[in-house]
Amino acid sequence: MLKDIKSLTLEELKEEIKGFGEKEFRATQLYEWMHKKLAVSYEEMTNLSKAFREKLGQEYSFATLRMVREQISQQDGTRKYLFQLSDGNLIETVLMKYHHGNSVCISSQVGCRMGCRFCASTLDGLERSLTASEMLEQIYEVTRHIGERISNVVVMGMGEPLDNYDNLLKFLRMVSDEHGLHISQRNLTVSTCGLVPGMRKLADEKLQITLALSLHAVTDEKRREIMPIANRYSIAELMDACAYYFEQTGRRITFEYSLIGGVNDSEEEAEALAGLAAPLHAHVNLIPVNPVKERNYQASGRASVENFKNRLEKRQINVTIRREMGRDIDGACGQLRRKKLKAEQY
Repeated sequence: MLKDIKSLTLEELKEEIKGFGEKEFRATQLYEWMHKKLAVSYEEMTNLSKAFREKLGQEYSFATLRMVREQISQQDGTRKYLFQLSDGNLIETVLMKYHHGNSVCISSQVGCRMGCRFCASTLDGLERSLTASEMLEQIYEVTRHIGERISNVVVMGMGEPLDNYDNLLKFLRMVSDEHGLHISQRNLTVSTCGLVPGMRKLADEKLQITLALSLHAVTDEKRREIMPIANRYSIAELMDACAYYFEQTGRRITFEYSLIGGVNDSEEEAEALAGLAAPLHAHVNLIPVNPVKERNYQASGRASVENFKNRLEKRQINVTIRREMGRDIDGACGQLRRKKLKAEQY
């Protein structure tokens, strides 16, 4: 099996190139062709000799994605892409345009095994994890497609990023590398459903990324109903891991809280959430849940969302309501892939 050249860091690539008898600076040229100029093949790398390029083609695979479908929201211009990997698997990527720049939400796995009740990604289980190059290529393909720079990246699409820890870490280092897209680590967000060992391990890396915890409930009992991972890690353990992350990195944690009508949106729950957020100086991001037809959850009404937000603000909690982007284009994680897979069954 050929080595995946786009998943090699610059240092790893330098070591590989030594074996070719090429000068070290060739590795930097090659790396920049792949990760800064976003070349789609070795043929584009015209300052590398033809013989060298041919040798690379024989020794290494060159990760690319094929766009299967693009949906553009008529409401807000959000674009949702369905990409096909080299093995035929499908993943989703979302582009959101904000006044402060372009933000891309990428997938870290094909499917997911975490089983969260409000998420379509997990309905068919986990197929496999993505390589660093497959995560990078989602950003590269969107960049090529729109012809504009991506300034923010959120690893919050299909999959649990910390369930793919090594590839995630390599991706984070490469996407922020000055020889690549050089996206500031402060503009990178990783979302987790709460894998405590991974949260602590990531804290020890002392990266300047934002860690977003999908909390979604304020009691262990309620959280277990919504998120099976809560059977393994209690809210108390999660808060300890969040405190450790803040202590190691100085980066404020974000709590993602999907508001589900009649399930987790009461005034009492708002008060309890404020009690969890305050000691950590955490930011709370309220998310009116995207309806998933295979589940019976519905978003909280606008009045309930505003009331919940006001309760938090009265307790001096920094809170935002996430804009409901892409609702008209299968906005929830995994919906577009699932629709395509079901269509192919008939």
